[in-house]
Amino acid sequence: MREFIPPATRFVDLPDGFRMKRGGVLYGARIAYETFGRPNAERDNAVLVLTGLSADAHAASHPDDPTPGWWEVMLGPGKPIDTDLWHVICVNSLGSCRGSTGPPSIDPSTGEPYALGFPELSMEDIADAAAFTVRALGFESLACVIGTSMGGMSALSLLARHPGLARSHVNISGAVHSLPFSIAVRSLQREAIRFDPNWNRGRYDAENYPQRGMLTARKLGMITYRSPREWETRFGRARFRRDRGPDEDVFGPEFEVEGYLERHARRFSQRFDPNSYLYLSHCMDQFDLGETCAGDADEALSRIRLEKALVIGVRTDILFPLRQQRRIAEGLGADGSGVWFLPLDSREGHDAFLVDTERFGPPIAKFLAAL
Repeated sequence: MREFIPPATRFVDLPDGFRMKRGGVLYGARIAYETFGRPNAERDNAVLVLTGLSADAHAASHPDDPTPGWWEVMLGPGKPIDTDLWHVICVNSLGSCRGSTGPPSIDPSTGEPYALGFPELSMEDIADAAAFTVRALGFESLACVIGTSMGGMSALSLLARHPGLARSHVNISGAVHSLPFSIAVRSLQREAIRFDPNWNRGRYDAENYPQRGMLTARKLGMITYRSPREWETRFGRARFRRDRGPDEDVFGPEFEVEGYLERHARRFSQRFDPNSYLYLSHCMDQFDLGETCAGDADEALSRIRLEKALVIGVRTDILFPLRQQRRIAEGLGADGSGVWFLPLDSREGHDAFLVDTERFGPPIAKFLAAL
């Protein structure tokens, strides 16, 4: 087990005895973050970015790390999230393997990696750790919190649990809870990892690594991150091989879409810790914003006080369907505050926010410019 930390990542130490929702307590824990742009004199231009499941804090290139970040197309000087105007803080989720304390981190009580000894993780824990980080960096009020995918969930949790911390919100392909289809897919992903013999109840190493389980889990995820329309348009029934040798597996991959999934999964599988994948995907399934208001998510949304909000969803998203973003927008706007709901027609499905700058960029830039 190992952590995968971008070179310019910095850290905030969580307080000893950091209490987690489901009873766990962390000692010596930390949160990884990176910043982009500079605070203004009034220190009122801070924007917090909360990420999806597998992203690190390196959202974009900057002088300390010129390698492209996971949201390079959206964040930087002159880009939709303009770092000439905004001081952007991107936080890596608690429970990840990208620098924040998680299953591959060393448990100070044993001197060994936590593995499955890491406490059960919740979206509320991720939100509380992010809020602590913001305050530790000297910000008591954010201009905006932006959450993408899983980050849309943790952003809602942060807003509900830390009233007044943010003046506005951009929720991108988020949800107040997971739907049965999403839970079913992630359950199969976890099963693929856990049933790999090399997983060994979380005690694997580089020589005995659950590679096949991770490959299958990532392929399942990729199928849901993009839309059927994109798969058909991009690959159709194109094949990368026509002839099969006598010793080749008759059931082996032959279509271009199979080759794409294999290549993408192989790149990812050795760059993300399997136990972190289990913990983070499980906490997505467990999350329900309604728990903050006795099971009523709409009531929880209506209690969140914001000056403005922008909620964006994609019509082709099968993992976080558009009706989930519509519900967020209606709930946040129940008190009459300025909430805009924007359904987009991008063919890329759930992952559209990562690549479709043409559709996502202008409305986000316009929203931030009006703050």
